[in-house]
Amino acid sequence: MDSQRDSVLAQRLISGDSKAHDLLMDLYYQSLCNYAQSLCHDHYKAEDIIQNVFVKIWTNRKKINPELSIKSYLYKSAYNEFIDQCRKNKSLRYLDEKYFEAVDLVSKIEDKEMDDLIKLMNVEIENLPSKCKEIFLMNKKEGLTHTEIAEYLNISTKTIEGHMTRAFKILAEKLNIKMKVLLFFTYNIKKHSENFV
Repeated sequence: MDSQRDSVLAQRLISGDSKAHDLLMDLYYQSLCNYAQSLCHDHYKAEDIIQNVFVKIWTNRKKINPELSIKSYLYKSAYNEFIDQCRKNKSLRYLDEKYFEAVDLVSKIEDKEMDDLIKLMNVEIENLPSKCKEIFLMNKKEGLTHTEIAEYLNISTKTIEGHMTRAFKILAEKLNIKMKVLLFFTYNIKKHSENFV
């Protein structure tokens, strides 16, 4: 089991086994980079964050509690490193409390559960009324502004806003809290974030 493997890795790491550190990187580096990128929306910054995490994991290895999940420890460390970098860049003012609560929740979702939640979330998006779904995906997946969508579909921006509000209302009613948080990150939702976290 992964928990047993991680416990053994933690013990080896604490004892100073550099191969355990290498193996830990092989197992989690890419998924942690993906997680960090969901926080900072920058591939290179994400890699910097995770590289710092693994340096600190090695430096502070004796502080690791082998009784706790090493995976959770890594994700929490990535989250803390992201916060530290935000503070250094004095950019915390752009990030709200709900966002950080969402980050914390995502870090605790297991990989298998994450896959299932994403599938269910996508099903609910597919079940939106056709015009709502089209406009929602044009805005949140393709990155078009309300004005661009309005021009493309030859309708008013007010109509676009109406469809977006309806889409968010339907999804808020259909999704559980974990799927709402994934929606928040997957589609970089900001304006309507109070409905999802």
